[in-house]
Amino acid sequence: MLRSLVGSEMCIRDSGVPEHTMLGRARQEWRRCLSTRSPNPRPSPISPQRCLSTSSPNHLCDLRSDTVTRPSSGMMKAMVKAQVGDDVNGEDPSVNRLESMVAEMLGKEAGLFVPSGTMANQLAMRVHLRPLREVVCDARAHIHVWENGAIHALAGAGVNAVEPANGRFLEWSAIEPRLKLSSCHYHTPTTSVISLENTLNGACQPLEQIQEISARADAHGIQMHLDGARLWNLAVADCDATPCTVDNLADRAASYAQQFASVSVCLSKGLGAPIGSVLVANKEFIQEARHYRKMLGGGWRQAGMLAGAGMYAINHQWARMRQDHQNAVMLADGLVKLGFVLAVPVETSMVWVNTASIGDQAMATITAGLAAEGFHINSAYTEGSLKPFGSMYGNLRFVTHLDTPAESIQRFLDLSLIHI
Repeated sequence: MLRSLVGSEMCIRDSGVPEHTMLGRARQEWRRCLSTRSPNPRPSPISPQRCLSTSSPNHLCDLRSDTVTRPSSGMMKAMVKAQVGDDVNGEDPSVNRLESMVAEMLGKEAGLFVPSGTMANQLAMRVHLRPLREVVCDARAHIHVWENGAIHALAGAGVNAVEPANGRFLEWSAIEPRLKLSSCHYHTPTTSVISLENTLNGACQPLEQIQEISARADAHGIQMHLDGARLWNLAVADCDATPCTVDNLADRAASYAQQFASVSVCLSKGLGAPIGSVLVANKEFIQEARHYRKMLGGGWRQAGMLAGAGMYAINHQWARMRQDHQNAVMLADGLVKLGFVLAVPVETSMVWVNTASIGDQAMATITAGLAAEGFHINSAYTEGSLKPFGSMYGNLRFVTHLDTPAESIQRFLDLSLIHI
């Protein structure tokens, strides 16, 4: 329901949301409240500096992803001051420090700084796998769904994608029946890796489940890889200390990482760095991955400025991610009051709401109205008939981050009263 003010009257255009739905009832409640509200229900604008532009100067707030953040002023200073060298020759001191820092933090021998999470994951798969071998992973896993079939193309290996029986995470009871411990008379690839993703769609898999999978995989001689792109969020959600320091968070992250032979972590999501991921494992594994990185065109030259951003993000912007989680709860509570239904519980910085009852056309109208107010919602991948997020299609994803402070969330909720 799009509304615009003309003088002191409210002009209403039907967005196609039936009055008998929860959103329709919320709209009716809004009408009843009009008589008690100010003649101008629009909230006063917030300072653009508190919610940075992500795609144009007119957009104040982008809730589509945590990959849209811009470097903070402190991060920019760290980038300018970073020492640089030729990383292909191993001579960039800032890159070397970042790799050692992340490896030590996660309890591994060595690290490798790469441009993207996809490259980090696929380098790990290339080292772990070869033809006639396969990886078992969640059917929703990034390495399987969102990395262009790279395991097949680059490693020549198979993917055994398993639907979680509980609808949330892969447990050993779902994995074990799918393992291929022999070639079945030369007919099938054998399982050599189990890959888990944590967090996955914003949800945190408990450490106890991972420990069981790791122990049983080890008994079969199967390696473990963690796509920990948002391991930082997992550590924040798992940290009970107050205040929760970087050291506390590192301890929590390491407790998960030690269950895996290789771990990838992303610096450009919740941490707010502009680019980069780090792959950690033992020295021999990283040496081979470094060789493949060069093959794939991932060799850095003077990448120290980017490494400086990553180190600043870990030291100064990791602990503050607790605010993102709190803002996600605030956002979810507000959306429920507006009549939306949460698709899954909120555990970290992601909020998933069901939009099936609204319909695509009405949702497009609502999205356009909020965009005009400076708020980006909806998936960046939603174009025409595209259906992102697999089984999560039909749900709308919101992600809170460095550039969506609490006052921006409140303004978004206030404006949503107008546009829904």
